[in-house]
Amino acid sequence: MALKRSQITLSDDEMQAFFDEERVVTIATIGPNGRPHLMPLWYVVDKGLIAGWTFGKSQKVRNLERVPQATLQIEAGRDRYQELRGVMLECDVEILRDQADVEAIGLALARRYAGLPAGADVSAEARAGCSSRRPSAWELRFTPTRVVSWDHRKLGGGY
Repeated sequence: MALKRSQITLSDDEMQAFFDEERVVTIATIGPNGRPHLMPLWYVVDKGLIAGWTFGKSQKVRNLERVPQATLQIEAGRDRYQELRGVMLECDVEILRDQADVEAIGLALARRYAGLPAGADVSAEARAGCSSRRPSAWELRFTPTRVVSWDHRKLGGGY
C-alpha cells in the first residue's frame, strides 16, 4: 500500500495541541554566506501565530533583517520511525521592536515555560528578568505561507 500524505497530515486541532505540547522550535534563516542558519527558539502561540523573542544583535535577527523569511520545524518522536511527528512552516517574519509587545511576549514565554496558565501572574523575578532584557530583546512573529505536517503514529505501525 502506498503511503498517502493525507494519511499522516495533522488536523488544525491536532497541530494546535502539538504546538502546545512541544517546547522548542528550530528556526532556519539564511546566513550571510547563503547557507541555512539553524537555531532553537522557545515560542508561544500568540494571536494564532508562533512568536518568540531573541536578542536584537543575534545572527538570526541580522539574517531576518536581510531576508524576512524563515522555515520553522517542530518535531517529536525521534526514537522510533513509527512515532515521528512534526510540523514544518515556511513563514514571513515580522521583527517587532515595540517595548510593550516585546515585554508581553517575554511574559507569555515566562508563563509558558514555568507551567502557568495564560494571563497568570508571574514571579517578581521573572518580571524583572523580562524588563531587564527588554531593551535588547525583540519579538519575532512568524506568519506561515506554507505548512506541512506529519504524524506517523496514524499509520498504526504500517508503511
